[in-house]
Amino acid sequence: MTAHGPGSGDRHTDRPRGRTASALRTLQSARSNDTPAGPGYKWVALSNTTLGVLIATMDASIVIISLPAIFRGIGLDPLAPGNIGYLLWMILGYLLVSAVLVVVLGRLGDMYGRVKIYNLGFLIFACASVALSLDPFRAGAGALWLILWRIVQAFGGSMLTANSAAILTDAFPARQRGMALGINQITALAGQFLGLLAGGLLAAVDWRAVFWVSVPVSITGTIWSYLSLRETSAGRRGRIDWVGNTTFAAGAGILLAGITYGIQPYGSHPTGWTNPWVLAGLIGGVALLLVFCVVETRIAEPMFNLALFKIRAFAAGNLAALLTAIARGGLQFMLIIWLQGIWLPLHGYAFEGTPLWAGIFMLPLTVGFLIAGPVSGYLSDRFGARMFSTAGLVVVAASFFGLLALPVDFDYGVFAALLLLNGLGQGMFSSPNTSSIMGSVPAEYRGVASGMRSTFQNSGTALSIGVFFSLMVSGLASSLPDTLRGGLEAHGVPSGAAEHAASLPPVSTLFATFLGNNPIEHLLSSEGTLDHLSPSQHAALTGHSFFPQLVSGPFHHGLAIVFSVAAGMALVSAVASALRGGHRPAGDAPQSGRPITAAEPRPAAERRHNAPS
Repeated sequence: MTAHGPGSGDRHTDRPRGRTASALRTLQSARSNDTPAGPGYKWVALSNTTLGVLIATMDASIVIISLPAIFRGIGLDPLAPGNIGYLLWMILGYLLVSAVLVVVLGRLGDMYGRVKIYNLGFLIFACASVALSLDPFRAGAGALWLILWRIVQAFGGSMLTANSAAILTDAFPARQRGMALGINQITALAGQFLGLLAGGLLAAVDWRAVFWVSVPVSITGTIWSYLSLRETSAGRRGRIDWVGNTTFAAGAGILLAGITYGIQPYGSHPTGWTNPWVLAGLIGGVALLLVFCVVETRIAEPMFNLALFKIRAFAAGNLAALLTAIARGGLQFMLIIWLQGIWLPLHGYAFEGTPLWAGIFMLPLTVGFLIAGPVSGYLSDRFGARMFSTAGLVVVAASFFGLLALPVDFDYGVFAALLLLNGLGQGMFSSPNTSSIMGSVPAEYRGVASGMRSTFQNSGTALSIGVFFSLMVSGLASSLPDTLRGGLEAHGVPSGAAEHAASLPPVSTLFATFLGNNPIEHLLSSEGTLDHLSPSQHAALTGHSFFPQLVSGPFHHGLAIVFSVAAGMALVSAVASALRGGHRPAGDAPQSGRPITAAEPRPAAERRHNAPS
């Protein structure tokens, strides 16, 4: 017998009222899961966040191809011994900031609103883009201006990438989430390669155009995001984890900076891994990150929610993403050097034009991303993430083995097919993996989960530069000096000048090809050696074929090491992906207000796949 309080009504009116309340709850749940801010809002969120991550990732790579034009524009030789630091920080400063800050900014999005932090990121990015295009200085001061504003731009870009996946996860229902995150993720990855092409095209017009292109896009995106995006989940207020923020930022920054300087030569060594400062940075960075891990287990509201790693899909997905990002970064840089330093000159392209053509000839990789990403994201919503992500990584490993089997002077049709295969494999992996990671965590932790995912991906890209450049330099150091010395002497270069050129660190030769410079001309012009050679000797040494033919053997040795390691990483990533379990994107996790613990079973609603509504 049910007791009735005052105003409760009789039993006849209670039952319809109960049905009405139940119906209202169902309707509210459906609205919050499908159309949180109107029937078309999810598409507005997808288009705006896709624009945001596209411009953020394009600007991460757009300067790589255009560095020669940028440094010529400010009157600075990037390959002079004292200027290599400027060169490295122009490339890596953006990546370091992106790797270090995305978790912090994702956490702030959880606390104060993901859309609010995202909008502010677009505004900061737009202001930095304007400042970069208006560099008033020259030489070292001009380079420092660009580096500092690139860091500010990376701060804004990190706000975009840290919160875009969380905004989409909030906006889209589970049955469409993989497709939406797939488009967003593949756009981010494609942006890295489109930046190479855009940098080559714009640098040919004017070096400032490399930065101008971001200005109208970022201003339009800023206005659009402030006018159209809405908060669809309540912010979970809390305290900022200052100790965690400080130890993580310092540890990750010092570690990645140590890896960056490990690329540069030290003493008689071709790399700087024996430099005491580099070793101190590596050891100190790891020590601070260990302190960070201990601190995060003892703080009530940690920045980096380590409890999320107790979710198997989250832990396995992030491990696979980290290793894949390292392999992908290595592929990107090695392909640029391969094309610009050897293949394109052998086929008649001037060294100065190779940056642009390298971006064009790498387009099959981007096409593979764009084809496979949305398709695999859509299919993973229906059939689960594990099959597609694991198969994609196996395809990536197979493409690395295929590249490993190619001769240095390859047939472009086969090369393009292998790049397309690699892009398809990475697209098959990235979209379902992102959907699996984001769909596995409670809704109130999506911002920090998105930041953690971006941290692994961005850290992998930064690590890849140190890892693969060091592997390549080590491979070249064993055979390049003798090969270079003998080749120069055979073409009339005095033994002293040949010995001096051969004794220079291989990283200088790599950077010369990377920047579209003729390495032989760069090595010999500073000493005036070329002026004392006959016209025929001068033409032979600085022609299209001498350097590529000279270094093809040593380069292929280094390339074999790099692609073997990359293939191994892809296979280990495939194993990690297969171990993620049978999780499939589910509906929104309950708003528990606290992380999941190992002893706490996941609610049934999180363990089963929601039927399409």
